[in-house]
Amino acid sequence: MTLQKIKSIQGKDEYILLPIAVYHTLKDQIEKELTVYEADQDAEQAYVPFVLEDYVDNPVALARIKAGITQEQLAQRLGVSQALAQIERRSNITNKMLERASNAIHRV
Repeated sequence: MTLQKIKSIQGKDEYILLPIAVYHTLKDQIEKELTVYEADQDAEQAYVPFVLEDYVDNPVALARIKAGITQEQLAQRLGVSQALAQIERRSNITNKMLERASNAIHRV
């Protein structure tokens, strides 16, 4: 007897078609496993809190967002044009820029 496998879009085995006689023989065991599987799926879909650091890598952008100010406001405080968007897109920020941004963010 061969079992037919149904694959997911990613190409992994996702379902198996069983002959009905095999299903009836294994029904209790299958239902127990499905209950555990569904409980695991519910746990995985539980609320996951939003953590800004998971989405924003740039420390200047992160500090600005946490301070609740716009790019335009920070640019004014830094005395630069709207080029702040370019600073926030950089992957490497100098310590000098971090210090300037921190001082500007905390200035009221």
